[in-house]
Amino acid sequence: MECWSGGVVRSPRWLPWIVKRFGEMRVRVGDETVNGQVARWPHRVRAGTGVRCLCYKVSLRGAIFREIRGVRISITNYLDVMSSWCFWSQPTWAELKRRYGDRVEFDWKIALMDGAGLPKSRAQEEWYYRRSGLMNRSPFMLRSDSYEPVLPEYLAPNLVAEAARDLGIKDDSVRLALSNSILREGSKAIRDVDVAAEIGARAGGLEKGKLLERAKLPEIEKRIRQSTTEWEALKVTQRPTFLVDTEIGDRAIFSGVIRLEPIAATLDSMIDDAAAYAAHAAHFGAPPAQ
Repeated sequence: MECWSGGVVRSPRWLPWIVKRFGEMRVRVGDETVNGQVARWPHRVRAGTGVRCLCYKVSLRGAIFREIRGVRISITNYLDVMSSWCFWSQPTWAELKRRYGDRVEFDWKIALMDGAGLPKSRAQEEWYYRRSGLMNRSPFMLRSDSYEPVLPEYLAPNLVAEAARDLGIKDDSVRLALSNSILREGSKAIRDVDVAAEIGARAGGLEKGKLLERAKLPEIEKRIRQSTTEWEALKVTQRPTFLVDTEIGDRAIFSGVIRLEPIAATLDSMIDDAAAYAAHAAHFGAPPAQ
């Protein structure tokens, strides 16, 4: 959502008040947006006077949304720690959290890859890695050292990533450390939960024994199998899958789409719609019962 505070602010002395009132200021100069800085709009001539004056145009993106309480929007990232495409999606995920962290609830869940999503040979895996690396303009190629043709799924690193959440790790640090260790460094953490726990504990500042014990609990495996079933119920085929929900019933699903622009554009639209619903309710209340 974007609105202009009265169109043009003709004196910079008002800008600190605007920042204090709304908590965010974006000053637009031509086609550029400079956060938190006063920028000069082109000089304009007052009609009939010939006097040139400075004008400041201030954008308050999201300000109205933050004034409306109780609007719930969430995005869930269904992923597999071992998935190379999930690995490449991380910059988009991080940027979405940076842009929308104050307005959108972010979460991730495990969606285990099965035989249909796993390569049938090491040569095939390397072919996929070359393709995805090229598509993402990567200066490095992912490693296939950890390829295990006999495994029907890569359970160990996903168990550790999930278990770390129960020990207070709410961010992406542990699962990213596991992905990086496997896909970039060639770690054998795919098969051995003990190795995965060592990597996860080091990344999260956790005690390895506690993390390992937690990862081996039946409830952890039950949880990730349940989230995998949730993902399957979406009737999609690609990981990551970004599921966006709002309390007004809107839903968007991006399966295998990892570019920032379409996801951000959809979030902007859904935020705008949710805020419009909340604004209408503030003026007119709940709909009539009949």
